[in-house]
Amino acid sequence: MSQQDREFQAIFPVPFGALGIVMRGETLHQIDFLPQNTSSKPPADDVTRNVVSQIQHYLVDGKRLFTLPLRLHGTDFQQKVWAELQTIPSGEVRTYGEVAKRLNSSPRAVGNACRANPCPVVVPCHRVVGANGIGGFSGKREGGPLAIKRWLLNHEGWSGCN
Repeated sequence: MSQQDREFQAIFPVPFGALGIVMRGETLHQIDFLPQNTSSKPPADDVTRNVVSQIQHYLVDGKRLFTLPLRLHGTDFQQKVWAELQTIPSGEVRTYGEVAKRLNSSPRAVGNACRANPCPVVVPCHRVVGANGIGGFSGKREGGPLAIKRWLLNHEGWSGCN
């Protein structure tokens, strides 16, 4: 059994690669972006099946809301940022500066919290963009992560990243 098989409770293909799901008890703990050629691993229990099902439904309908039990580990500030991200409606974006202003913080601190987001897609850090462009994603400012961010934003109906 590989380390990957032990770590993820499910792995499934998505249009931009694969997602690995980490559960802790009955709560979603982490989502990892994995390469396209990653072997699938079906969910072994009903709770994980529900997580996979909700994400798959979102990948068909970008307006779909998530109703998943989350266990997000982070600092108090990161928790505040992640809670704020969950208020941004699908198809809309906020700049790092706008989120920072709502939290009496700085855009860079918001970006750092977005980078530390353990559950991308479900906690929509992709809906936070730079004041003069799309900004970064998963700590990167170019390459595959930005392609994922563009895909997610386009899928939700936001055309500002074309």
